[in-house]
Amino acid sequence: MGLPLRRAGPSVGSRAVIFEELALAGVFAVEPKPVLDERGFFARTYDKSEFAEHGLEFEVAQASVSFNARRGTLRGMHLQTPPYEEAKLIRCVAGSVHDVVVDLRAGSPTQLQWLEVELSAKRRNALYLPPGLAHGFLTLGDECELDYLISKPYEPAASVGVRWDDPSIGIEWPFAPVLVSERDAAFPDLDVDLVREQGPRALA
Repeated sequence: MGLPLRRAGPSVGSRAVIFEELALAGVFAVEPKPVLDERGFFARTYDKSEFAEHGLEFEVAQASVSFNARRGTLRGMHLQTPPYEEAKLIRCVAGSVHDVVVDLRAGSPTQLQWLEVELSAKRRNALYLPPGLAHGFLTLGDECELDYLISKPYEPAASVGVRWDDPSIGIEWPFAPVLVSERDAAFPDLDVDLVREQGPRALA
C-alpha cells in the first residue's frame, strides 16, 4: 500500500522565488517572495533561471485554468504517458484545495507513494511536479480555481489516470468527495507489478 510523504526542509538562497523540495524527488513547493510597499506587493511566481538553479528545466508550453463550483469536487488523478509526459506548476488562485501527487516513475525509490499539500489563494503557494507523477485535488470550499503552467501540450490519446481511491495507493483524503466525474471514477485498479516495471507506460 502507498504511504504518505511529508515535507523536507526548505532550501535557502533563492532570490525571488522560494523553493522547498518535498519528500518525492523533484517535487517542489514554490512560493513567491513579495516585495512590499504602501500599495501592497509585487512578486515573481515563475523564473526560468531560478528553476534551472534547482535542476528544473521547465519550459512552459501551455497554461490552463480549472474552476470548481462546489466544495468536495475531486479531480484526478491525472497524467500523460510518454512521450507526452508533463511537468506542471500548479497554483490555487481562488479558495483552497487538498492537492495530492502519486509517484509512478519506474525505478523511483518512492514509486507508488503519495504526497499531500494544501494549496490556497491566501498563501499564494504553488506545487511543481516533474513528469511521471499523477496529480489530483479535492476542493475545500466553493468556487475554487487553479492555474496550471504545463511543459507539454495536452494530448488526448496520452491522457490517463489513477482512481482517487485505488487500494494499492491508499490516499488519505480529508473527507469523501461529493462530485467526481464518471471518467475519473472509472479508472481501473492499478496493475502494481506492471507499474513497477514500466512506470506510467503501464497505464497506456
